[in-house]
Amino acid sequence: GWTYGLNGELRKATRISGIEDFSINVFRRDFGLVPIKVATWGPFVLLNMDNEILQKDNIDTDNVASEWLGSSSELFSLNGVDTTLTYVCRREYIIECNWKVFCDNYLDGGYHVPFAHKGLASGLSLDSYTTSIFEKVSIQSAEGGSKEKEDDRLGSKAFYAFIYPNFMINRYGPWMDTNLAIPLGPRKCLVVFDYFLEASFKDDKAFIERSLADSEKVQMEDIRLCEGVQKGIESPAYSTGRYAPNVEKAMHHFHCLLYDNLIN
Repeated sequence: GWTYGLNGELRKATRISGIEDFSINVFRRDFGLVPIKVATWGPFVLLNMDNEILQKDNIDTDNVASEWLGSSSELFSLNGVDTTLTYVCRREYIIECNWKVFCDNYLDGGYHVPFAHKGLASGLSLDSYTTSIFEKVSIQSAEGGSKEKEDDRLGSKAFYAFIYPNFMINRYGPWMDTNLAIPLGPRKCLVVFDYFLEASFKDDKAFIERSLADSEKVQMEDIRLCEGVQKGIESPAYSTGRYAPNVEKAMHHFHCLLYDNLIN
């Protein structure tokens, strides 16, 4: 077989000696693995397979944050998205809806929260809900409930960031989770949740189990909602609606970016 080095270079190719124009230099130049540019930011490892980027010998890692997150990058650091968090677990959900329906549900500015998530709503001050729009990022945030009602999972503030086209970062209390929405067809998607926790809580098994159970309840509520929306938009009785401008700014931003991609 063919053997590659850790740098992707072809080291050895058996039983092909004597082939014309197949010297060791040709090995290294033309038959290595396809290179991928890699950089890190906070707790994330980022890959870029853009052809123009691949032609460059070096990546300016100082610009990684601004290239990925634009002018919103500092807000992530200020809200605790960093390398100090401990990885906890992964959960995956197959949902019978288009991936964009899941994203729309995430991006509605908390519009559905009082109706679909009674438990979650009780831990947030929905009157404080705000949405900020950046180049390819939207950030929704809300203060936690009163001290008497403050949810130890949600803490004093929730920070929900959507990075176009399909990645979400949620930071709340001692927790962070990320969501990746992957299309599986026009009416089905896979959503991958990865959970991270502040190191001081990593040995508190009861807290972790309780928090994950609360999160699971929210996901089940969202799945029912998204699958219902998918059925609704396929109904011949449905016609397109209007945005609720006070809350659905992030959704509108997502649709504008998607439209630009589809026509260009």
